[in-house]
Parts: sequence; structure tokens; C-alpha cells
Amino acid sequence: MQPVIAVTMGDPAGIGPEIVVKALAEPKVQKAAFCIICGSRSVLEQACRCCNISKQVLESDFATVYDVPNLELKDFIFGKVSAACGKAAFSYIEKACHLTSEGKTQAVVTAPINKESLKAASVPYIGHTEIFASLTSTDDPLTLFEVNNLRIFFLTRHVSLQKACQMITKERIKDYVIRCSSALTQLGIKNGTMAIAGLNPHSGEHGLFGTEELDAIEPAVSQLKSLGYDVAGPISADSVFHQALQGKYNSVLSLYHDQGHIAAKTYDFERTISITCGMPILRTSVDHGTAFDIAWQNKASAISMVEAILTAAKYAPHWNKASLS
Repeated sequence: MQPVIAVTMGDPAGIGPEIVVKALAEPKVQKAAFCIICGSRSVLEQACRCCNISKQVLESDFATVYDVPNLELKDFIFGKVSAACGKAAFSYIEKACHLTSEGKTQAVVTAPINKESLKAASVPYIGHTEIFASLTSTDDPLTLFEVNNLRIFFLTRHVSLQKACQMITKERIKDYVIRCSSALTQLGIKNGTMAIAGLNPHSGEHGLFGTEELDAIEPAVSQLKSLGYDVAGPISADSVFHQALQGKYNSVLSLYHDQGHIAAKTYDFERTISITCGMPILRTSVDHGTAFDIAWQNKASAISMVEAILTAAKYAPHWNKASLS
């Protein structure tokens, strides 16, 4: 039986509506899941016309639209920041989250939203992760990137590099490994070793190039192993992602934003999918923005949206709320 997935339309002025309807037209998406699209029916129908796709994809045996009728085409301009679009995009996320929390859908897949439009609409959140954290009453959700069989967690995210270095502590590493391990169990991944990336060149060369590995990472790994966690590190960042891609590790804990982003996106930019873990619901997302510069021109690739839906469909049958710690 196909999993039932809630898919948000994203910011109406961006490429979200286009990539959603393009994804629905893909046979592998149609076979993988039944999608409930949370968005504006009129905007989605216009996206079908823009992309030369039959609007029948919106109501079929593999998809339906949950119409949130708070926005019309006359209310916004394609490719422009808009308070109306920020408000609408937030409402689609709210609806998808509620459907999943109520058990009517098994996961949420999100199309891109625009931070400036959210701000213009006085939405008090900077992005998806913060919105989902609030809607699900989750403290500090985890971000997991997946591309092919490479999985990357992030110890720090949207902070300066200087602050990220200050946040690399033994206690934080222990906390994240424990929670990341629980998140993998939620997804049905119970075997394999989690690697901790090094911070300094060659993981510091025993203090020659910095002491963060000696002061924080090695003590954390030692204590985690004594608690029974299958963890290794620090592993030099210039090799650990390649090793994980080859199957040596089931995941990597990246120490800062760009360390993991560069590894995943260089390997395959369009197929890198973001999974928000550690919440009472499963959420996957494209890992790109609203692309206002090409919006509503039938130029946007739907590869990332296709992969986000397929990833949600893959994990939904295995996802286990009970394993959330």
C-alpha cells in the first residue's frame, strides 16, 4: 500500500508550484506515494498550464489537492517578495503539519519558501525548521542530509564559523550523537557506525593544527563507546564523507554548516535531500530556494522535489514515533 504524503506548495511566487506539478507527472512518484498537495488549487492549475502538464495530475488515483483558499493569482506577482505569499506559504505548512499530526498523512514534503516573504507577512520564524519546531513543540530539531547512501547530520547550522567552533564541546557532541542515533532508529536504520568529522586539517595531527579534537571530540567518542554507541572519530573531513558514501559509515556528524553542505552538494546538488528529524512527524524537503529569477518560466527542475517525495515514501513505512527520545 502506498504511503500517504502531505506536500506543501511552497511560496506561490517561486518555483514551488511548478516543481510540485512536475513531480506529480513523474511515473515513479505516482507509484511511490499518494500525495495530498496543500496549497491553492487555482495557483496549481496555473502551474500546470505553465508547465504544459494536464491538471488531471492534481486529482487522480495518486494525488489530490487540499485547497487552502487564501490566495488568488491576482494577489501576487511571479518572482517577487510578497507578504501575501509569505502568509499563504506558512498556512500550507500548518495544514500539512496538522494532517500528519492527526495521522491522516504519514510524512510532510516541503517545497521552498522565501524568508523575506515570511518576514513581510510578520511570520515569526526564519525558516522551515523553526516553523516545524514550533508546530510540533520540538526543541532543537535535527537536520539530516541524504544523497544516495550518504547521510550527514549537523552539529551546528546557521551560525558564524567562529561561533560554530565555540559550540564544539564534548557535551554537545554526546547529546547530538545520542539524538542522531535515535533519529536513525526512527527511520529504520539500526546498524552501522556513525562517524564524527574532524574540525582541523588531518583532525589536528595530535594537536599540531589545533586541539578541538583532543579537547572535545576524542573524549566524547570515548564516553559514547563506553555507553554502547557505535561511533568513530574524529575522522579527517577530507576523507570521511567519501568513506561514508562507500558504505564504511551509516552517517557522518558534520561539525558546521558548510563542511557537510559542500560534501553533499558537490556529490549531487539536485538529489541532496534535507530530512528534519527528532520531531513527532517525518519531514523531507528540497534543498534549494524559491529561485525567483526563473520562477513561472517552466525552467525549474523537479529532480529535487521528486527525490524528496521518494525519500519520504521510502522512510514513511519504517518511521517509528515510539523511538523518539
